[in-house]
Amino acid sequence: MVLLIPERRHLKPFATGLVAALAAVKLGLHVWVNATTPYGFHRDELLYLAMGRHLQLWRMDFPPGIALLAEASRAVLGDSLPAIRFTPALAGTALLVAAALFARELGGGRWAQGLAALAVLASPLFLRSANLFQPVVFDQVAWTAALLAVARISRNGDPRWWIALGAALGLGLLLKFSIAFIGIAILVAILATPLRRSLLTFWPWLALAIALLLGSPSIVGQIELGFPVLGQMADLREGQLERVTPAAFVLGQLLWGPGTVLAAAGAAALLGARRFRRYRALGWSCAGAFVILLLLQGKPYYLGPVYTALFGAGAVLLERSRLRWVAAALILAFGATLLPLGVPVLPPVRMAEYAQAIGATAALRTNTGEIERLPQDYADMLGWEEQVTAVAGVYRRLPAGDRRRAVIIAGNYGEAGALDFFGPRHGLPGAVSPAGSYWFFGPGDLPGEVAVTIGATREDLSAFYDSLQTATRITNAWAVEEERDLTVYVVRKPRRTLQEVWPELAGQN
Repeated sequence: MVLLIPERRHLKPFATGLVAALAAVKLGLHVWVNATTPYGFHRDELLYLAMGRHLQLWRMDFPPGIALLAEASRAVLGDSLPAIRFTPALAGTALLVAAALFARELGGGRWAQGLAALAVLASPLFLRSANLFQPVVFDQVAWTAALLAVARISRNGDPRWWIALGAALGLGLLLKFSIAFIGIAILVAILATPLRRSLLTFWPWLALAIALLLGSPSIVGQIELGFPVLGQMADLREGQLERVTPAAFVLGQLLWGPGTVLAAAGAAALLGARRFRRYRALGWSCAGAFVILLLLQGKPYYLGPVYTALFGAGAVLLERSRLRWVAAALILAFGATLLPLGVPVLPPVRMAEYAQAIGATAALRTNTGEIERLPQDYADMLGWEEQVTAVAGVYRRLPAGDRRRAVIIAGNYGEAGALDFFGPRHGLPGAVSPAGSYWFFGPGDLPGEVAVTIGATREDLSAFYDSLQTATRITNAWAVEEERDLTVYVVRKPRRTLQEVWPELAGQN
């Protein structure tokens, strides 16, 4: 069944050799960086690995796809840093290939496909996302797959691409709730273009059913737990997004360098150029996502997933232009210059000197608006294993009787995730924490008669324990501010059991 009267058009050959070479460079770069980096796991990575160990598919406060990926990755590749980060490296490489596919879909030949792929390879946005085991890069893949399905539907109306669209949106829902932004944008694009006629057929509704079915664990988890995503969004808005003005969101796109100009040209062409008239739905989908994120005060990188499509369109525009060599040179030079901001290749001292030398103020701004010496992601990769070693030393010095009943309590999910990841090799029990997702994991079975704590202040602990003993202090000048100076306490004589106080601790950050 054909939903539109197709304009049969012969696509140019896929530039397999060129794209494969660029893909090999990208994948090889990430593999090399992760094998040699002077940094360790990111705090978020430690959380997602812990979520895998605490997996409850139908009862998690975050979409459980990242937890499933964490467990699958550990089972197949192991839990070393290069092994854990190999999966996002593959996903990032897939984005490069997808940009070339968009260029081909839109009528581009070898040059356009190569330029679109190069734009992904050299972009700090896609370098950073593919270097961390976080939902971000997998979310980018889901958006990209959905937009590619929209492009294919727009070209020839093949109903099978509606199934692909539903699968992409459903898998995206399993990974990150932000898939709703592109889902809404695609719906608006369908209504605004001749594709709206397809809504009278079976296929779009099948796509919706597939998306809801695949993403159902995320939805059921929210219902079961009382929609914790609403609290998470409120905390995010109050703590981070309140400073993201519409102007900051727009200007933030300039952080991606010359690729932003290429993408902007692609967006304008998709929305107005005659040669792309059949792909208006793709253009309106990208524009709709931009408007939604602008109105909701999203961070600049939230728009990243639409760039693969826009790179493809922009590259097609430039393919026969004399500017194509200039564009390629600028994109490559920008990517090479900012490579240390995209992947952690320089140790902290040299990284701080480099950032200061090039005036990379925007890259050094934290989520809460302060300017630090290192990008926050890099500072968040430092000190975790040293923390666990210090806690383990305190734990081992406890009397045998106290060790048997001791609980390890962490003040935030980074500390808790580190304890859960590195702790077993030191003989530590699993950590408990009232912070974020860890609260949903529960307080465990022990009442907390003896506890070793990290990340909590004396004032906080005094509200629950009558006996506090300072055990050791941990300092790290390069870590994020809250991790630079920590005290490990041994606490005893609780006023109430952990199980009794746990409900009151919900919502801790």
